[in-house]
Amino acid sequence: MKVLYILWESYGNNGMMRAFRERGDVLETFRLDRRSAKNLNLGLAEKLIRKIAAEKYDMVFSYNFYPVISLACNSCGIKYVSWVYDSPLVALYSNTIRFPDNYVFIFDRGAWYGLRKCGVETVYHLPLAADVELYDSYGMDESIKEIYDAPVSFIGSTYRERKNQLFRRLQGVDAYTRGYLEGVMEAQKDIYGMTLLEEMLTPEIMERILKARPWVPNEDGFEKGSWVYANYHLARHIAAQQREEILGMLSEKYRTVLYTHGKTPFLPKVENRGKAGYYKESVYIYRCSRINLNISLRSIITGIPLRAFEIMGSGGFLLTNYQSEFEEHFTAGEDYDYYSSNEELMEKAEYYLSHEKERKEIAHNGYEKVKRFHTYRNRLDEMMKIVFGGDSHAQV
Repeated sequence: MKVLYILWESYGNNGMMRAFRERGDVLETFRLDRRSAKNLNLGLAEKLIRKIAAEKYDMVFSYNFYPVISLACNSCGIKYVSWVYDSPLVALYSNTIRFPDNYVFIFDRGAWYGLRKCGVETVYHLPLAADVELYDSYGMDESIKEIYDAPVSFIGSTYRERKNQLFRRLQGVDAYTRGYLEGVMEAQKDIYGMTLLEEMLTPEIMERILKARPWVPNEDGFEKGSWVYANYHLARHIAAQQREEILGMLSEKYRTVLYTHGKTPFLPKVENRGKAGYYKESVYIYRCSRINLNISLRSIITGIPLRAFEIMGSGGFLLTNYQSEFEEHFTAGEDYDYYSSNEELMEKAEYYLSHEKERKEIAHNGYEKVKRFHTYRNRLDEMMKIVFGGDSHAQV
């Protein structure tokens, strides 16, 4: 097949492009400026239409879903395949997602189900993957182990950065509404595997919120205000609270290393090493840390975050909050382990830090399972069976 690959600074490009080429597909790239692709940019759509028409591609692929690309593909009658790893992603609620040539693969079954309930038939559920072949190419020596060795590590945002503090924009709500929202968030913190945030934003509460913080929907969107405020404002605030609580709690007992963007004076006992390099450095961190944490953003309802696949695919030991989709692909206590409360997290951290042999066996099992079943080639083959049917290598 001849594929137009939309290239931007997304995770997984190396693995996905290699997977296409391993299949024998002819791959050409189109570099996307995400700032110009946020809305239905007709100039960008026209540029894509001309390229697609001139080169006669069989399909267009991108990470995440872009309405402007969907518009161009629909105009040319060409299949648009996208694989979504961001959560939330408001672009999924563009009416362009209903175009019949779309094949939108979403890693979180909960998000997939939400769109299906809205009558969207062009979405499919597909977990994420790990580039094990790339990770395996990174050699190790004692000097690397010495640099990155740590009892507990976490790579990720604290969601305390200014751009993520969307809940602060609701400061103008009345005291009743603020208390209600804080109560809802506190309840959600203790519930894993399902979300109650959007459901709890009743019409009355939304009226109060919108009075203090008006919201303008996207010009071509069908998203509800309750979905936007639940997933962008409340979920990120919960993530900030949980990550601060967990890292602070662990750092009181164990050396805890954090790799993140900004400074963290609110975590005085956590060793903040700044942002980790995405490929090689992250792999070294995962391999050398005795426990690698996954603390999911709470807008991810059931899905396995990319971080978890990368930890296991690097050969690291994963300790994660409960997400129901893990149970479909991995066995807790054999390939990874999970916690469903802060108390359970502390108990399991103490256990695995004192049972090295068992911890290493679990990390190895997780690595082997990811290497066998959860690579980019695995996922691409699954996609193509859905998009083109049985013989996905045939010219169409």
